[in-house]
Amino acid sequence: MNYMECIQSTIDYIEQHLKEPLRAEELAGLAGFSLYHFYKVFQSQTGLPVMDYIRRRRLAYAAADMASTRTLLDIALDYGFETHAGFTKAFRKTYGLSPEQYRMHATGYVPEKVDLAKLANYQLIGGMMMRPTFVIKPEFKLAGYAIETRVNGDNMTDIPAFWQRYTEENGEHMLHEVLQPVSHTEYGACIMNDPHAEHFRYVIGVEVEGFEHVPDGLFTTVIPASTYAVFTTPPANRADGGFRRAIQGTTSYIFNEWFPSSGYAYASGGVDFEVYDQRCYGDENLVMDIYIPVEKKEYAEAGNGHM
Repeated sequence: MNYMECIQSTIDYIEQHLKEPLRAEELAGLAGFSLYHFYKVFQSQTGLPVMDYIRRRRLAYAAADMASTRTLLDIALDYGFETHAGFTKAFRKTYGLSPEQYRMHATGYVPEKVDLAKLANYQLIGGMMMRPTFVIKPEFKLAGYAIETRVNGDNMTDIPAFWQRYTEENGEHMLHEVLQPVSHTEYGACIMNDPHAEHFRYVIGVEVEGFEHVPDGLFTTVIPASTYAVFTTPPANRADGGFRRAIQGTTSYIFNEWFPSSGYAYASGGVDFEVYDQRCYGDENLVMDIYIPVEKKEYAEAGNGHM
C-alpha cells in the first residue's frame, strides 16, 4: 500500500469515528508509520496537520447539525467539545462567525471528506472555485416587510413562504409605487440584533432616501457601511425551483466551503443580504448577488480578547 492509500484509509477511519476519542498515536499505528513520520506524511497529503483535520471535520458535521432543532450545547458535546465557550471559540476560528450567526444559514450540508485520488486526478486542493468580488458599500436605509424567524431551522421554511406571500399579495406595489425607492432593486436582509439570540428578522425591502414617508406597519432599518464579499449565483431557470436551489447552493458554499479557508471573518455588527435586480427578471438564466460583511480574520480576533 502506497502513502496515498495509507493516508486515505486513515481519513476513512477518522470519518467513521468522529464522535469517538481519536489520538494521533493510534492513527499512526493504523497507518503503519512512526508518529513523526505520520505527522509529516498526513500533512503533505492533505495540507493540514492530522488533529486540525479532525477538528475541521467535527466542526463540519456540527455545522450541518445546526439545521436541526438541537441545542448548540448538545451539538458541541456530541462532537467532543466540553463547553459551549470552547465550541464557539473553535467554530469562530474556523468559520469566521459565531455558531449563532452561522445557524441562520445552516443547510444540513456536510462538505465531502478529502478524497486523495480525486484530488490527484484533477490536481485540485479542495473546495469549489467560486471567487467573490470585494466591495466597500456605504450605509443605506432599507424599508419593507419583515418577519421574525428562528435559527433552529424554521427559517428554511419561513423565508421561502414569506417571499411567496409577498408575491401573491402584491407587496411590490407598496415597495415600488408608494415608497418611491432609490432603485427597483429588492433586498432580502438577515438582521440579528443580538448575536447570541435564537431569533432574527428577515426583511424584504428596498433602499429609500429617508424614513419620513414610510407608512406605518413597514419595517425600517439602516444597513451599516461595510466591506462585503459578493457572490453571484450561477445562471438558473425559475422552473422547478432551479433559481431557488441556485441561491441555496451558493449560500451553502459560502458558509460551508469559503469561510473556513478564506482568511476572513463575518464583520462584527454587519448585516448580510441578497440583492435582486434586473438580472432576476424573466424565467431563464437568472442570477443574483449575496453580500456578506467581512473583515480580515486577524483583525477580528484582535478585536475579541477572548479569542
